[in-house]
Amino acid sequence: MIPKALRSFTVRARLPEALAPLGEIAMNLRWSWDPRTRDLFRWVDPEAWKASGGDPLRLLGNVSPERFEALTAERGFMKFMSDIHADLKSYISSDRWFQHRQSRLRSVAYFSPEFGLTEALPQYSGGLGVLAGDHLKAASGLGIPLIGVGLFYREGYFLQQLSVDGQQQEKYLELDPHGMALTEVDAEVELNLAGELVRAQIWRADVGRVRLYLLCSDVDGNSPGARMITDRLYGGDQQHRMTQEILLGMGGVKALQAVGEHAQVMHMNEGHAGFLSLERIRQFIVQEGLTFAEAVEANRASTGFTTHTPVPAGIDKFSRELMELYFWGWAEECGITMDQLMALGQEPGADPASPFNMALMSLSLASKANSVSKLHGRVSRSMFQSLWPEVPVDEVPIGSVTNGVHARSWVGAGMCKLFDKYIMPDWDEAQADRWASIYSAREDEVWRVKEQARVQLVASARMLLKESLIAAGARGVDVDWADSALDPRVLTVGFARRFAEYKRANLLFQYPQRLKALLLDEERPVQIVIAGKAHPRDEIGKGIIRQIVQFAQDPLVRHRVVFIPNYDVQIARRLYQGADVWLNNPRRPLEACGTSGEKAALNGTLNVSIKDGWWDEMFNGENGWAIASAETYDDLSERDDLEAASLFDLLERQIVPKFYDRPNGPVPGDWVEMVKISLASLGPNVTASRMLRDYMELMYEPLAERIDAMSNSNFELAKSLAAWKQRVHLAWPLVKILSVDDAPHIAVSRGDERVVEAVVDLGELTPDDVSVELLHGPVRQQDELHSTQTAPMAAEGQTEDGPYRFTGAFECTVAGRYGFALRVVPAHDCLTSYAEMGLILWA
Repeated sequence: MIPKALRSFTVRARLPEALAPLGEIAMNLRWSWDPRTRDLFRWVDPEAWKASGGDPLRLLGNVSPERFEALTAERGFMKFMSDIHADLKSYISSDRWFQHRQSRLRSVAYFSPEFGLTEALPQYSGGLGVLAGDHLKAASGLGIPLIGVGLFYREGYFLQQLSVDGQQQEKYLELDPHGMALTEVDAEVELNLAGELVRAQIWRADVGRVRLYLLCSDVDGNSPGARMITDRLYGGDQQHRMTQEILLGMGGVKALQAVGEHAQVMHMNEGHAGFLSLERIRQFIVQEGLTFAEAVEANRASTGFTTHTPVPAGIDKFSRELMELYFWGWAEECGITMDQLMALGQEPGADPASPFNMALMSLSLASKANSVSKLHGRVSRSMFQSLWPEVPVDEVPIGSVTNGVHARSWVGAGMCKLFDKYIMPDWDEAQADRWASIYSAREDEVWRVKEQARVQLVASARMLLKESLIAAGARGVDVDWADSALDPRVLTVGFARRFAEYKRANLLFQYPQRLKALLLDEERPVQIVIAGKAHPRDEIGKGIIRQIVQFAQDPLVRHRVVFIPNYDVQIARRLYQGADVWLNNPRRPLEACGTSGEKAALNGTLNVSIKDGWWDEMFNGENGWAIASAETYDDLSERDDLEAASLFDLLERQIVPKFYDRPNGPVPGDWVEMVKISLASLGPNVTASRMLRDYMELMYEPLAERIDAMSNSNFELAKSLAAWKQRVHLAWPLVKILSVDDAPHIAVSRGDERVVEAVVDLGELTPDDVSVELLHGPVRQQDELHSTQTAPMAAEGQTEDGPYRFTGAFECTVAGRYGFALRVVPAHDCLTSYAEMGLILWA
């Protein structure tokens, strides 16, 4: 019998006083993207650093007191530690990009259900979390006053193991926050969840200059069920998901207040945090004495929402039964009915019993909303148009900020040195003119960096493959062959992401003979390295993994195809850096953005991708390859055939020849030239610094100005806007367009001006309450207007019986069929868009 501990606890390393700065440095996650800081910890004990997996706290816990004492006597180490400590303090306190900006912004609270900051803090499942982590890091680098809010999951996301036949198996390990770079905050939050008082502990992670607060419900005094709320990321049933999202949103707002953070702007990274608006509305009512309608306006004024979902099935929806269970008390306290609450998460006119949609609520209660690429913006405006049914798709109030990646977290050391030399030391902040300097790099320099990274990838893949084989029960010769898997001289294709059906990780593998011909070519072979996890309940995704693993087990090709299990940030980083080609072949337009290709591009890896997400707007015909998309085909099998044929053609006819053609020596000049083109064109556009600057301009600063105006003089503007909206809503049914006169029989030439007069009965409204507009542009089939422009019409007085005359004009800018439409929409200086009220009258 092995005895079990009655109680267990974490013992942290006791550092000599002279080494105290090491502890402070380890507790700030800046080490995860600062190579000099990692060099410092490597110096402490190289073997222990390797054994720790690059986790400074684990390292310090495994170093002997004798080694610590020896370090205090090493003058070189002590000087280096002092320099790193001083650099960290300077980084945190010195002025950066934001501090040199005239801005009304004081602070932003960024809510996300997951944060992928480092493998040493495994609180992420995939792209959404890694993006959130990069968001915090980039905000820190720019000096933006941003605060992160999330949950601490005691079991995080699962560890992936593979059976002998390639079946994914999930394993969960209990995580100890005391053993991580987390500080226990002397504060808790309390929530009433369906009559049960639930408490949550607050933990803080320091991410450079940014503070990230994580809530955990696994605390003494909570019921077993309440303690399980933050057990696993994306685990459990709908009720479990709802309690997690209540804790994230409503609990997150309370957590900020408990720790003394005063957030001016709220940013929801996906709809999981949407309940934060309900808590803020409640507080505006209870603490500020606002009505429900006024509280909604006060909340909207400072709230932004980012949607990452290109399909309705990806949105959280909760039944009315669950909503009543958890929110009947909230509705009562706010003085509204359950029908009114449900309407916040439903389309206009929906059955009150229909599910509550978190994305619809988030859009309804935010005054700024964006998608994560330009193509995704078009998809989102179409998908959510039902929330504004009379508004043209192009005018649905959802913009776009294309995702970017935190370059320092992903770019390899060799490539960083190249950028330092040819672009500038702060290359991750460089604009396009500085990135163009990469063309000055010698071909052999660029090629050497890529070759070294490929060698490192092959070594890592072999090691991880052996570990996987041993874990699956293989022994002897069934393991030894892994030492010769892959070849560091061979064209390497990388693929790493979540295994969802639409991402089609198995597209190449559905055509095994054609793939084998590429893999086994004697003169110009190709090899593939793949990694990724399927959601535990995604049997299709698991089946795709099994298909690829079983293909890779074929003795004929197993040296050319490797599936690396337990995909995490560290594995991803090695793949981005070491691959020559990055493959991305989702079904367009189901990839909202897809940042893995951006990380690969910054490492000189060339993209071959369907024109989806970010690649749709950044592919220029010379910086990689675009797989033909057959999205007009309804038959998915036929579509897969066509798109796979396009991918194979690109590999066989363009990619492989370009990599291996070397007429002037060992360096493939044409290939390296394309790498330079890729870096110069994509470098300034795919970084998270660019993304954060976009958010500053399009969301954060406009919201800061808006909430300052709304909250002045006891929220007087919020009150007047709410009253104005109520008056317009009540009066809108009486608004009528009585006549439109535009001299229809007069011949028009290109460039001519067309004058239009209209008579509009505004009922109880005045011209100050509305905007009468002309939309004009080319006319296509069924008289549909395209590429429209808007021209305002001016009120010219009233007719004798009361309606108003409006006059406007527009220029006919193109020849051919041309036309116009006329509409009346609400107008107010405080509306972010006429569409937010959902009122529009067409002639």
